[in-house]
Amino acid sequence: MPPATAVPAPASRSVEPVATPGDTYVSAPPAAQRASWVARLKQGLSKTRSNLSGLFGGSRIDESLYEDLETALLGSDTGVATTTWLIENLRKVVRQERLSEASQVREALRRLLTDLLMPLEQPMDIDRATPLVVMISGVNGAGKTTSIGKLAHHLQHEGKTILLAAGDTFRAAAREQLTEWGERNGVQVIAQQGGDPAAVAFDAVSAGIARGTGVVMVDTAGRLPTQTHLMDELRKIRRVVGKAMPEAPHESLLVLDGNTGQNMLAQVKAFDDAVQLTGLIVTKLDGTAKGGALAALAHTRRDRPIPVYFIGVGEQLDDLQAFSAAEFASALLD
Repeated sequence: MPPATAVPAPASRSVEPVATPGDTYVSAPPAAQRASWVARLKQGLSKTRSNLSGLFGGSRIDESLYEDLETALLGSDTGVATTTWLIENLRKVVRQERLSEASQVREALRRLLTDLLMPLEQPMDIDRATPLVVMISGVNGAGKTTSIGKLAHHLQHEGKTILLAAGDTFRAAAREQLTEWGERNGVQVIAQQGGDPAAVAFDAVSAGIARGTGVVMVDTAGRLPTQTHLMDELRKIRRVVGKAMPEAPHESLLVLDGNTGQNMLAQVKAFDDAVQLTGLIVTKLDGTAKGGALAALAHTRRDRPIPVYFIGVGEQLDDLQAFSAAEFASALLD
């Protein structure tokens, strides 16, 4: 088995941290940048927003409004169970608060959606260990490797040094793709030509410990939950990482394509069963994504919510931002 090699970062690249010493959580970006990003999120979810917001232009609250709202929610990938829950609770609010205008119903629905999504809004504690070992999984095409590059950029701006492990040894050009992201961020990549992904992960965590690296991110091969041998490999990587550093991985993240709709729920369950997920990254919310699946995810996992640490709306390095329940609800309705 060929030894793992370190792909050096360009000497001329550096990123100045903007976080203050002692920061524990990933901080919010500057207000102007955030406002621009929220505008792009609203644009990405414009189809769903136009279907929903158009229902509240009238002045009457009648049965047809609820029926149209139910249809629009189902069309946004919210799912039957979650849609039923939202409509039932919306009716209760309308009765209890004696709402009389459709615009008030929209505000009530926004509050319901925000409250439903709030358990998913949790910060990622980036100072809980040194190195913080983050294992990242996802199906092919979800944007996993790209999300790793964006997350590395984000964490660098929190003052963290980064080491990447190219654990995707199956997909053609996966190593090269991760190396390219490493070069863009000025980050070193531990890689191996073929071989055992678990060995690459072990070497990377060991190197991170020796160097005092802030965060070690382990890329894994994209796979479908039905590919038993690859899901078993994920479990192996998790075990081996734990041997390199007790209690690692500290974070086990799943990257989800925002366009997958209700299939998102099945992916979360399968990967959670395999590697005990601690957080999610939802990508591609700038395309045909409808957004309602996040509400379904929050509703179906009320007993054990898995936080959505980040959502993405584009291809630029800064297009991955922390999830906000209130912003997301507004993007769907305003």
